[in-house]
Amino acid sequence: MIERTVEELTPIVGSRPACRALGASPATIYRRRRPPEPRAPKPRPTPARALSQAEREAVLGLLRCERFVDCSPAQVYATLLDEGRYLASTRTMYRLLEAKHGGVRERRDQLTHPGYAKPELLAERPNELWSWDVERHEALSNRAVVKGHRLRSVAAGR
Repeated sequence: MIERTVEELTPIVGSRPACRALGASPATIYRRRRPPEPRAPKPRPTPARALSQAEREAVLGLLRCERFVDCSPAQVYATLLDEGRYLASTRTMYRLLEAKHGGVRERRDQLTHPGYAKPELLAERPNELWSWDVERHEALSNRAVVKGHRLRSVAAGR
């Protein structure tokens, strides 16, 4: 809405005075008049330490072999390390499996906690809801009450 008003005032007073009068940024107005041309994303360079295609196929072949077909990448990684072989990290194995087969996830069902609803107390008649002073109760049982940041002793009622 401010942009339209600036555009209406521009032929009369100019762009900068119109922006100043309406509290709009001139840079925003100029950017909206001539938006920058969209750029094609740059291709990402391949890291120097990336696995070659042959190494990737070797890792995938090992993960799919009969010996490791029912094992997780973490188990395969540990077994290969015990044998003195290192092909790729656990994360790389998961990444290769995901690229080849789509969604790879943990096989175990993970526990999800339900949302906690804060309890609400509703009294519709007098004497329907009773409560107690927790601070006083603690003072009587602990003989100390924290008020603000100071700890002071409290004489308990007899």
